[in-house]
Amino acid sequence: MDFSGGLYGFGIPFLVILTALVFVHELGHYLVARWNGVRVEVFSIGFGPEIFGWTDKAGTRWKFSAIPLGGYVKMFGDANAASMPGEESQGLSEAERAVAFPHKRLGQRVWIVAAGPIANFLFAIVILAGLFSIVGQPFTPAVVGAVVPGSAAETAGFQPDDQIIEVNGTSVQRFEELQRIVGLRPGETLEIVLLRDGAEVELVATPARVERENGLGEIQEVGQLGIQRSGNAFIRHDPLTAVWQASRETVSIVSQTFTALGQIIRGDRGADELGGPIRIAQMSGQVAENGLPQAIFFAAVLSINLGLINLFPVPMLDGGHLLFYAIEGLRGRPLGERAQEYGFRIGLALVLTLMVFVTWNDLLRFETLVSFVKGLVT
Repeated sequence: MDFSGGLYGFGIPFLVILTALVFVHELGHYLVARWNGVRVEVFSIGFGPEIFGWTDKAGTRWKFSAIPLGGYVKMFGDANAASMPGEESQGLSEAERAVAFPHKRLGQRVWIVAAGPIANFLFAIVILAGLFSIVGQPFTPAVVGAVVPGSAAETAGFQPDDQIIEVNGTSVQRFEELQRIVGLRPGETLEIVLLRDGAEVELVATPARVERENGLGEIQEVGQLGIQRSGNAFIRHDPLTAVWQASRETVSIVSQTFTALGQIIRGDRGADELGGPIRIAQMSGQVAENGLPQAIFFAAVLSINLGLINLFPVPMLDGGHLLFYAIEGLRGRPLGERAQEYGFRIGLALVLTLMVFVTWNDLLRFETLVSFVKGLVT
């Protein structure tokens, strides 16, 4: 990995994709807030000083800010962009309380906060459905074309023309889905259900651990069964089928993301695989070079992950707000301001620590930069 791509190589594609996804996320918050009668003071793409913007008739300041790595919607009654209630919200008039976010019913606040991640999931489904309708979806039936001699598949008892329909309780329609499941599970026991001569057969297989180069030129350990597909297919779906397949793809990506995170937590997969803004920027440039369909699919995957990450129960993220609201629902009253303040401070520390960690992972991929830093400290 190097800097040869430059600003035009990966910087601009990254900013275009990120800006679109942040806008969708914040638009979800904004629309549901407005539908629930909340006055929105600021809609910002980016953080820091404003570069340019405008104020609409409803009094919302729409702006682009100097640091283009995120965004926020600030609602009336919040002390800041993290939606912490301000002290002044206690002395509002009745009319002001009616449009203040902290004074909305619990259910309304829940939907306003959840609307951001939900918008990211829906956006991914919409653009994937469009892609599958117009361009098509890789749709190779999960049928065994050949079994590699000496492979895990041969040991498990696979035969040509077997149709795989389920892996570990997860239904499989496409060979591409099977590859994704197996690739994330090297050395794990898989319970596989297949159709052979019209009858269901259950097999147990353990994918071999093999090293393979990914799209970024990095070597990763993946699982391999040792079966070859029976052919290649690319299908354009009608709109309803495209939406269904896009929804299945979204659920599959979420499931595999949780699987990978679980493996990292257990130590089965290295934490160095986590990437930050630099790695995402490089990937953005590479998929942009491969054409618009690849860039659209990559944007959908990023949108899903953005929605998923924001649902983690960490204060400062949407999931942290939802956790506080769940506690409020159980207690019958919100947590005290001090408890919320400490929670947000802890959340901020966690988020910053994660950002430093993944950014360091990114920098470690720049061998020349790492050598330079080592030279300074040795």
